[in-house]
Amino acid sequence: MATVDKIMSIGIIVISIAAGLIFFYLVSDLSRKKRKLLIEEMVAQLINFIIFIWLGKIILNVFIFIKDPLAILAYPSDSDAFSIALLFSAIVLIYKSKRKEIDVFLLIESFLSVFLVASFLYEFIQLVWNNNTYSLGNLGLFTVLLVLYLLIRDRVPVSKVIIVMLIGFSAGILLLSYIQPFATVFGYIMAPWFVSLFFIISLSTIIYQQRKKDCNGWN
Repeated sequence: MATVDKIMSIGIIVISIAAGLIFFYLVSDLSRKKRKLLIEEMVAQLINFIIFIWLGKIILNVFIFIKDPLAILAYPSDSDAFSIALLFSAIVLIYKSKRKEIDVFLLIESFLSVFLVASFLYEFIQLVWNNNTYSLGNLGLFTVLLVLYLLIRDRVPVSKVIIVMLIGFSAGILLLSYIQPFATVFGYIMAPWFVSLFFIISLSTIIYQQRKKDCNGWN
């Protein structure tokens, strides 16, 4: 039963992300070629993220992995593994940005629409199909963020859109963490300290990248 529930949960995540990618492809103002390239990059980063989650499981259970590598398959991917995967993914993005392989702002802005639609659909399915009442708060949060994103995406600079979404997401998750037992993203519990750290690091990186971009523009 637990295995079936896990497979269903993964299936819901895959369907939600696929819907987010389709939404991005349909509403983006970028050229078809650029949209395809961004989707390929986002899919590649999502695959990396899944690999990093598995790597996080190994790091967190290294002694068990040494004794019986296959036993690690039985261990669920918890929020700690999710946090490690997010850290490694950020490192990869920073590295690729330094090498001028990707436009970080464009990739993050593109992923915003994917993430918001995917999160909204995931929580909606959890609430309606699985009758998960804890998804109601998340559904409200992602509804507000998605509507806000659609309203401002064509009116303000990309960096400000990202900052507004980052503030809204972090504040919303922290609020949900205090008014209900826990707050989740795709079923992974988000610890308040991690959300706060994620917000500070992300905001600092965005501001640094924007200032660097502005300085390069003057040169």
